[in-house]
Amino acid sequence: MKSTILIIEDNKQNMYMLSYLLENNGYNVLKAYNGARGLKIAHEKHPEIILIDIQLPDMDGYEICIKLRHNGLPKNTTIIAVTSYAMGGDKEKAIEAGADGYIEKPINPETFVSQMEKIHNTR
Repeated sequence: MKSTILIIEDNKQNMYMLSYLLENNGYNVLKAYNGARGLKIAHEKHPEIILIDIQLPDMDGYEICIKLRHNGLPKNTTIIAVTSYAMGGDKEKAIEAGADGYIEKPINPETFVSQMEKIHNTR
């Protein structure tokens, strides 16, 4: 069995696509549709990888990254921002907040899993 992945994403279509791709590649997927729920699941289940959308209704992904990194999450957890924010400096801001990598939306279904695995395996 491959790693457990937590997806924190408020868009149902994006959640469906990410879950589908990951489950078809043997991953166990946990889902949260807002930041507060995502933080709770992360601390209860300790997933190996967390995929975070930056634009969420209750708190942004940067804030979630900071909270995850400073509130007892295992150090070896990989956090990846998956977002349509593609302005100059956004990737750097995500990394500063605690993300290990950054994947832009719209994602490419053909390459998404390998992109994610590359970030996870090189951290």
